[in-house]
Amino acid sequence: MISTRPGAPRLADSVASELEKRMLEGSLKSGDRLPAERLLALDLGVSRPSLREAMQKLVSRGLLTTRHGGGTYVTDRLDAHFVDPWQDMLKGNPLLHRDLLEVRQMLESQAASLAADRATDLDISRLDEVYAALENSYERDDLSACIDADVAFHQAVAEATHNVLIGHLTASLMRVIHGHVSNNLVHLHARPQRWSHLRAQHRAIWQAIREHRPQEAALAASEHIEFVRQAIEDKALDEERRSSALRRWGETPAG
Repeated sequence: MISTRPGAPRLADSVASELEKRMLEGSLKSGDRLPAERLLALDLGVSRPSLREAMQKLVSRGLLTTRHGGGTYVTDRLDAHFVDPWQDMLKGNPLLHRDLLEVRQMLESQAASLAADRATDLDISRLDEVYAALENSYERDDLSACIDADVAFHQAVAEATHNVLIGHLTASLMRVIHGHVSNNLVHLHARPQRWSHLRAQHRAIWQAIREHRPQEAALAASEHIEFVRQAIEDKALDEERRSSALRRWGETPAG
C-alpha cells in the first residue's frame, strides 16, 4: 500500500518509486510484462490514473516501455550499457576471460556468504527449485537445459543476498559471459569425471546456503570458480595441442 500521509511525496511519485524498487530487487525483471492495470492498481492500493501517471514517468526515464495493444514491459536499461560493450570486448580480447573469472570469484564467494547469512524461507524455497531443475538436467544429461539451469542457479544465489547491486551485477555478468559459460560446460560435459565434480560443487554451494553456513558457502563458491578457471586453461591447452598436431601433419586447424 502506497503512503498518502500528509507531507508524503505526490502519489504518482510514490507509485513510481515503488515500481522502481521492485525492478531493483528483481521482482520485476528486464523483459517482464507488468500486470494488468486494474490488478496492479489494486496491488499498490492506488487509483488507475495515479498508476498511469507513475508508469508514464518510468517510460520517460526509459525504465518501462509500452507496446501498442501489448502491455507495458520492463526495459533492460539497468543492464544494457554494461553488457553490450563488454560482450564485444570479450570477443576480441580472450585474456579478459581471466579477469572476468577473478571478478566472478570475488562476487560469487561473497554472494554465497551473504545468501547463507540472509536468505529467508522464501529464498531457500526458490533456491531449492532452481537447484532441483539443475539436478534434473544432470540426470537427463540435457546439456542445453543444464546451461540455462546453471545460470539460473547462480542468479538465485545472488538474489538471496538481498543486495540489489549484487543481484544486478550478477545478472549482467552472466549475460556478458553466457556464451563463455556454454563453451566451458560443453568442454566439461565431454569429461565425465570433471562433469561429476562440477555437479558436486553446485550441491556444496546449495547445501551450505540452505543450512546457513556462510564460511562454507563462500569457500564452496570460490572453489567452484577456481575449478572453472582450471578447466578453461586445460581447454585452451587441449586446443593448442590439437592445432600443433594438425600443423605437424600439414593440415590447417579449423577456425
